Amino acid sequence: MFFCRVAVDNISSRTDTVIKVDSANKRGSLLEVVQVLTDMNLSVRRAYISSDGEWFMDVFHVTDPNGKKFMQDDVADRIQQSLGPRASSFRSLRRSVGVQAEAEHTTIELTGRDRPGLLSEVFAVLADLKCNVVAAEVWTHNSRMASVVYITDEATGLSIDDPDRLAKIKQLLLYVLKGDIDKKSANTAVSVGSTHKDRRLHQLMYADRDYDVDDGDSGSTSDRNKLLVTVDDCIDKGYTVVNLRCPDRPKLLFDTVCTLTDMQYVVYHGTVIAEGPEAYQEYYIRHVDGSPISSEAERQRVIHCLEAAIRRRTSEGIKLELCGEDRVGLLSDVTRIFRENGLSVNRAEVTTRGTQAMNVFYVTDVSGNPVNSETIEAVRKEIGLTILHVKDDVCSKPPPQESGKFSLSNLFRSSSEKFLYNLGLMKSYS
Repeated sequence: MFFCRVAVDNISSRTDTVIKVDSANKRGSLLEVVQVLTDMNLSVRRAYISSDGEWFMDVFHVTDPNGKKFMQDDVADRIQQSLGPRASSFRSLRRSVGVQAEAEHTTIELTGRDRPGLLSEVFAVLADLKCNVVAAEVWTHNSRMASVVYITDEATGLSIDDPDRLAKIKQLLLYVLKGDIDKKSANTAVSVGSTHKDRRLHQLMYADRDYDVDDGDSGSTSDRNKLLVTVDDCIDKGYTVVNLRCPDRPKLLFDTVCTLTDMQYVVYHGTVIAEGPEAYQEYYIRHVDGSPISSEAERQRVIHCLEAAIRRRTSEGIKLELCGEDRVGLLSDVTRIFRENGLSVNRAEVTTRGTQAMNVFYVTDVSGNPVNSETIEAVRKEIGLTILHVKDDVCSKPPPQESGKFSLSNLFRSSSEKFLYNLGLMKSYS
């Protein structure tokens, strides 16, 4: 008989809600609990993890997005359901363009080399094929891009299950992903099963080896100094000890636990402290076969993979929030305007609530530099000042040699439009 007990305590701590989880241990239990807390937008300020032997015993000190105790009644039920015997097993699928049909939407997965305007081209293809994007999330890191996109048929509002139409969608998206320089890493496959969206993005990036160290994309010196990951031996106990320190942010715990789990490591003990601007995490891990890390090469791989997992969700650029009436082709139009004004999307979160579109974009210029305020205001005027808002406190100041920047923008626009013309999605690019 499966045992699981969850206690939610709002009395013992003055500032936090304390969640205690006791259950029969099974592989992936820690990630399932962290996933529930993350999906409920709860911030983990402290955590004490122990899953040695047959029992899984964890304590989480959490707050709501405003830093207050939370009073939701269903967190215990949701955790119990996630750990229960009928909980869906985790899957690790590796696809570059995957299509999965569900009752309400069709899921498309994409990975490939990132480049300015790529997102615009993807949404242009989908709009031309009469597909409506109801939700999407896009990550970029180390010159790679991964995305999970949920689409419906423009006419019916239902999922797309016609094999010929799905094949055409995959073929055109693959052509977009390959571009002119990414011939080797792009391929197509049909996705099966379902996986948590954020976990799937980590899996896609990991399968695409975005963790491979590239001196040109390893981040600034200050960024590297803020992120520290060490992997050491605990010989007397037979563990490998992973320590990390970095600026705290939402979903950080999920990102690290997800990565260790998908790399086939088990967290036996752990401590998490995130009560200030920095977060500290310590994990005692072993392989799923019970052995610790035994080579320096594997040690370095764990360090690089955890660093990549932390940086994937770290947003660069100016945050733009689009809130307004949803319509077919909205994302295609918005990202086209970004592209025409020389903006590159580094990360995107697309959601639809009823008839309202609620989208977030993090943008830089095509060279990865901050965007000047004049360009941002021009984009806002074209899209609509009442729907597109800048969420950062201030825009960056105009960079020097402005004329060179506009020249690069125009060159990029011409190249991107020619690409769409070759796909048959534009009548003219002149």
